[in-house]
Amino acid sequence: MELEDKPSPPERQIVVGICAMTKKSKSKPMTQILERLCRFDYIEVVVFPEEVILEEPVEKWPLCDCLISFHSKGFPLDKAVEYAKLRNPLLINDLNMQYFIQDRREVYRILQEEGIELPRYAVLNRDPDHPEECNLVEAEDHVEVNGEVFHKPFVEKPVCAEDHNVYIYYPTSAGGGSQRLFRKIGSRSSVYSPESTVRKTGSYIYEEFMPTDGTDVKVYTVGPDYAHAEARKSPALDGKVERDSEGKEIRYPVMLTSMEKLVARKVCMAFKQTVCGFDLLRANGHSFVCDVNGFSFVKNSMKYYDDCAKVLGNMVMRELAPHFHIPWSIPMEAEDIPIVPTTSGSMMELRCVIAIIRHGDRTPKQKMKMEVRHPRFFELFEKYGGYKSGKLKLKKPKQLQEVLDIARLLLLELLQHNDCEIEEKKSKLEQLKAVLEMYGHFSGINRKVQLTYLRNGQPKASSEEEDSKKDGPSLLLVLKWGGELTPAGRVQAEELGRAFRCMYPGGQGCGLLRLHSTYRHDLKIYASDEGRVQMTAAAFAKGLLALEGELTPILVQMVKSANMNGLLDSDSDSLTDCQQKVKARLHEIMQKEEDFTEEDFQKLAPTCSPSLVNSMEMIENPVRTCDKVYALIQSLTSQIRRRLEDPKSADLQLYHSETLELMLQRWSKLERDFRMKSGRYDISKIPDIYDCIKYDSQHNASLGLHHTLELFRLSRALADIVIPQEYGVSQEEKLDIAQAYCLPLMKKIQLDLQRTHEDEAVNKLHPLYSRGVMSPGRHVRTRLYFTSESHVHSLLNVFRYGGLLDEATDWQWRQAMDYLSAVSELNYMTQIVIMLYEDNDKEPTSEERFHVELHFSPGVKGCEDEENAPLGSGFRPASSENQDKKPNQGSLEDLSQDQPDQALPVSEPISIHRRSPMVRSRKTGSMEVLSETSPTQTSRGPTHRLLHSCSRQSPECKAASGLGSLCSGLFSASAFGVSYSAPNLRDYVRTHHLHHRKPPLSPGSLPSQGGVFGFEGCSMVPSIYPLETLHNSLSLKQVDQFLHKVCESSSEAHAKTMRALSSLFDSQSQSSLYCPQEALSSSSSSSLQPPSQPLWHGSFPSSTVSSAGPSSPLTEGMNFSFSE
Repeated sequence: MELEDKPSPPERQIVVGICAMTKKSKSKPMTQILERLCRFDYIEVVVFPEEVILEEPVEKWPLCDCLISFHSKGFPLDKAVEYAKLRNPLLINDLNMQYFIQDRREVYRILQEEGIELPRYAVLNRDPDHPEECNLVEAEDHVEVNGEVFHKPFVEKPVCAEDHNVYIYYPTSAGGGSQRLFRKIGSRSSVYSPESTVRKTGSYIYEEFMPTDGTDVKVYTVGPDYAHAEARKSPALDGKVERDSEGKEIRYPVMLTSMEKLVARKVCMAFKQTVCGFDLLRANGHSFVCDVNGFSFVKNSMKYYDDCAKVLGNMVMRELAPHFHIPWSIPMEAEDIPIVPTTSGSMMELRCVIAIIRHGDRTPKQKMKMEVRHPRFFELFEKYGGYKSGKLKLKKPKQLQEVLDIARLLLLELLQHNDCEIEEKKSKLEQLKAVLEMYGHFSGINRKVQLTYLRNGQPKASSEEEDSKKDGPSLLLVLKWGGELTPAGRVQAEELGRAFRCMYPGGQGCGLLRLHSTYRHDLKIYASDEGRVQMTAAAFAKGLLALEGELTPILVQMVKSANMNGLLDSDSDSLTDCQQKVKARLHEIMQKEEDFTEEDFQKLAPTCSPSLVNSMEMIENPVRTCDKVYALIQSLTSQIRRRLEDPKSADLQLYHSETLELMLQRWSKLERDFRMKSGRYDISKIPDIYDCIKYDSQHNASLGLHHTLELFRLSRALADIVIPQEYGVSQEEKLDIAQAYCLPLMKKIQLDLQRTHEDEAVNKLHPLYSRGVMSPGRHVRTRLYFTSESHVHSLLNVFRYGGLLDEATDWQWRQAMDYLSAVSELNYMTQIVIMLYEDNDKEPTSEERFHVELHFSPGVKGCEDEENAPLGSGFRPASSENQDKKPNQGSLEDLSQDQPDQALPVSEPISIHRRSPMVRSRKTGSMEVLSETSPTQTSRGPTHRLLHSCSRQSPECKAASGLGSLCSGLFSASAFGVSYSAPNLRDYVRTHHLHHRKPPLSPGSLPSQGGVFGFEGCSMVPSIYPLETLHNSLSLKQVDQFLHKVCESSSEAHAKTMRALSSLFDSQSQSSLYCPQEALSSSSSSSLQPPSQPLWHGSFPSSTVSSAGPSSPLTEGMNFSFSE
């Protein structure tokens, strides 16, 4: 860094003094920067010894012309201020302002005065002299600080900046408790605690929790015109510090937006700290400053050390060179151009992944309805605003407690006065009380009560009831419980998340983790408001992003709420007219006490779906089959009663802490409800019966109850008719009902695909720092939507019957439709995946530039008959025109630079025969069988290739399939004559000490005793069917026009979509699931117009495009105000 060519420096040097504690002045960053600073010809550096600073008076401190001095633990800031007054050196960092930096109250005050965005906050000063500043009211899910309300999650920070014990409190609906942050100790920076009450001693700042998708940005300024930014995993997420092979925390430099650069300049100047570190939270399209740390250097960045020394040296010379008559001028350098490399060759670049996923395995859902008329229920209805819409949903613990109090009170009155005027049935009140008292505590995720206003009371089903009917209004109370995500469901979701990583370029799933931590992965996870769905989303995120620890912090930070707008929720109690008619017709046909006729087949299965036809043929006579099912339920309940009477079974614990009594209650209720007083069967209970027997067959098989397999087989056959047909019998009905359920979701998917290729300078990796990152230009947008069965059925029906492609002319679509028709159940973890790729070799305006693929998996494997499971075409099979050439390379980027994947050795290669399109060959053991030989060879026996949970492939398999390093458990490869292994759970087993290892069974095969095996070594967790490709050569234009046509086909449905989307985007529901929301605004213009050219046209090469950034609404009349 020679700045002058003088033969010898002048006698007088500019002395830069370093006055700080030894730990700081001798640190690696300081040493590296001072070494470079000394290369300036006229600068000399003097480091003040720590003993001099601490023990000597300031008059004896070394002399200097420029002082770099900063506070840290044990540093005498008062003496440094005294020295500066005495010697008047040039101060790099102002010393008096460092007093303010030690007090978070002052930091926030200064930030506010400078107009810098920061989270909404309030200060609680516990000062006896100012009692008016200490008004704290704590409720279960919020606190009120001096009149300002903060709903959980909120953050509690000590006012002293040196105190790093920051707590984040979570709402009860997410599991409660708190995350306790602290200064890093080893590999931990925070720990989860079940404690939910705030601290009662000390002064604190309370502030709104900002949803940052699990990443913090640390910004380091060197003067007002230079800022270096790094991303790191948020300590609040799981508390595990990510470290590299040398034990250093992993951080990635990121690009700051122009607004963030302005913030950095303001912070630097407001606090008068040339070298200054501060924390940014990127949330809801804004950047909030949440902490200012004062003097701090970047660690382990040679580029930063060069830049920092250069900026500081130039600053010192500019200020002091004239004073010492040193001839000097600032050297001019060419501005660094942010060159972002593009992909080359014929490979396509993955740009967007959209997945719609059903929740994981759950406990049986249960429901009880009762009509209530007591004034206390009406008072409760009014208290929570039920009259506004005529409906009320009570989920919060406080609300459920009030319902329980009413039930207890009425039961007490009934006990004391038999003749009292209480119309509510005693048995129903007892059940209400029993369910609400379960578990001994409330959690909003477990139970909910719905109240609906009935102007003239509930219509009665029978004439007998008509006589006793009372006039006047009543409330229909619906109590729902159960339906919780099971431990098996968590495992399934987490494993699927881990497997999903491997859809992204960059071996063994590591590519996704690097994309995410460098802000090149624009990830949003949405979930409906049901607890099981939210927990599935959190568990999936945990696996996807390799997180650790509890699900609550992940849920709060990573999962966004899509409730109250119809995006992922559906009000099952308010069915469409079409759906009510379909249900009535279905019930009528299923009540016939005769064999199905040809006419019945035409009525029930006009689409000729093989799965439906097979079930009808198996049932033959619906009423006789229901008789058998009813008898089997009676047999089951009597077996459970006998077990209860057996003393050996007294303390028997069933799966997920259920008792025999609770199991008996479940089945007794079904026994009562299934056969009505009239002797007819309530067909609507069939899904519940199947639900319960599926659960017990999988989780409670060790009880060894007789005839459970027969009950499972018959109820599944009935459910295979009832469940899919509730979403429409004919194609027209299926489409009509599907639109009612998922129009907002389809519109959102359309927007996700359209927004992917817009140009915006956020979320790009800084090109100058990206050595070691294979492809800094790669940006991927991921949108994950977790929902329930209704939305998955509906969305699949839209793709099947909406006219996306013509089966007659498109062989691949015909094959896909045959496959979908043969799928009988959309089980837990069903996935519909849409992937968008960009071919950079094609013209930006070409329709061939963007390429869409559609994939599907029917989710978790069932309990029996897996050998009859339908066979799809595999994951990303070769297209017809390429079949005679080399196998399809897929549309991933060139991964040749990635390290080759390695699999564990296999004793003997085996293969699978190709069979008829509708039958998948049986897998051996609980893992999928991986073939390495040609499909024509015979299978040699039950040999497995066991792969790590990262599911790596062997190089020879990679060559065969061209799938790069895709995670084998996620993808089907039947098109190549190979079948990849499902992700296994050895790590999970080791962690949870499960000792259920038994000889391998065919996955899903159900012995009369013992658990079902799926993921290897983990009892009772069935594995998941791999993804099958429905189509892999769609253009973006095709898909966009299809979605547009479907969404516009009904004006009434369109109006609903507009309402739902406006509430989705213009309300604040896009912020974190539990965050109190404020208005969000885009970093671009507030009112965006539809683009003038078709949306499949790309105006820029993808390499210069970020997949993040503000939305571009493509629907007239909609204004979006967020960057989702």
